[in-house]
Amino acid sequence: MSKLLYIESSPRKARSKSIAVAKTFLDEHKATHAADEIVTLDLWDTQLPEFDGFTIEAKYQVLNGQEFSAEQQLAWQTVVDICNEFKSADKYVISLPMWNFGIPYKLKHYIDVIAQPGQTFRFDPATGYSGLVTGKPVTVIYARGGAYGSESAKGMDLQKGYMDLLLGFIGFTDVNSILVEPTLGAPDDVAAIEAQAMKQARSVAANF
Repeated sequence: MSKLLYIESSPRKARSKSIAVAKTFLDEHKATHAADEIVTLDLWDTQLPEFDGFTIEAKYQVLNGQEFSAEQQLAWQTVVDICNEFKSADKYVISLPMWNFGIPYKLKHYIDVIAQPGQTFRFDPATGYSGLVTGKPVTVIYARGGAYGSESAKGMDLQKGYMDLLLGFIGFTDVNSILVEPTLGAPDDVAAIEAQAMKQARSVAANF
């Protein structure tokens, strides 16, 4: 049995294209991987620590190889617990809309908590950075109002580019991307785009 962690970052819920395609993916995965456990992490219903005070101090203690104070230890343990929850999964699905050409701030906050030295990456002076979350597949479902595949538009896509960079940095090499774009258009066109994304989602989920 494997554990699939589904990370949801849109607040639109029933009106969200990224969530609709993710649910299609998860339904197909349940049908084809009945023994797997699926855990949903709704970032709009999750309390995350602020990265200030003792928490940011603790991070720099880690970076400098120094001991924690009692307050720093307590603050850092909260971060470690969230990192451990993330790393406990065997496979991942992340759904997100594009906000202002990038990712929702709730997802950025989560990433800023889990992307930590000694937790999801390490640094060696001789070899540089290396990710610690390895050997696990991830599927990322992107919804965007516009289309960003052309030469003139792709420079504005700070959503998928950032996620590809971040996931690679912490160790992922098996990355599936499902694009739902453009979602701002004629209803029939959008419905066809969503249907195509759902078809791709079912195909990826069956072999995930």
